[in-house]
Amino acid sequence: MKYLHLDSNFQPFGKSIDFQAFTFNGGEPHLKIMPFNDPSETVMITVRPKDFNDIGLLLLAADALKRMDVATLELFIPYFPAARQDRVMVPGEPLSVKVYAELINQVGFSKVTVFDPHSEVTGALLDRVVILNNHDFVKKCIGSAKDYCLIAPDGGALKKIYKLSQSLGGVPVVEASKQRDVKTGKLTGFTVYTDDLKGQSCYVVDDICDGGGTFLGLAEVLKAKNAGPIYLIVSHGIFSKGLDELSKVFTAIYTTDAFSTITHPRLQQVQLFGELY
Repeated sequence: MKYLHLDSNFQPFGKSIDFQAFTFNGGEPHLKIMPFNDPSETVMITVRPKDFNDIGLLLLAADALKRMDVATLELFIPYFPAARQDRVMVPGEPLSVKVYAELINQVGFSKVTVFDPHSEVTGALLDRVVILNNHDFVKKCIGSAKDYCLIAPDGGALKKIYKLSQSLGGVPVVEASKQRDVKTGKLTGFTVYTDDLKGQSCYVVDDICDGGGTFLGLAEVLKAKNAGPIYLIVSHGIFSKGLDELSKVFTAIYTTDAFSTITHPRLQQVQLFGELY
């Protein structure tokens, strides 16, 4: 197996095939892959896409490798873009995750590996997909903690969090909910469905933290329900509004390097490969 790591800060499987990437003046991404020995070997492309140009670069890399007579290609794309837009909520919007999946599928990868996607829709749309769940990641974050509960931040997280609870030996799950205005994105009506947490440690587990509004609102209600220390575990830490506000209410914040590499005094980042799989 050989590897082409398109993100220089994310090389989970060893040394990358040498390549040069740049953008033309017209805005088009481009790359040139240097010759390498034995193109009959499988090549895995790894990518952490931040914008549509990164997907364009991925597609160009796959085409270039095929033209170098590489017969078998795999893709490791731990954060699958637009996985949150897995349904059309407002008329006039695209089903974005399907658009990305169709672009990936047309390459004909022999395997596509994704880490903890937002819903089952991503896996259903991708050909020859392997889904890595978050169980080992969460177990590493919780460690040897005792007398704790898992917090499901909303209804969309329930199915996954009950499977996680089972893998942890039946840890109690506390359900929560919120209301979101689909037109504005404004969050209101945070509710935690328990009367008294009695100082118990609470681990809020979800797939993505973007701006953090969901978790800030939830933490406020958890404290009102007499929660003990509150921890946040998210597979994909985007943290578009930074971590300072989150760090005021969460004892510790955990994420992986699936989306980006980031440092903060309150953040503990786990490497997907090397520390987990």
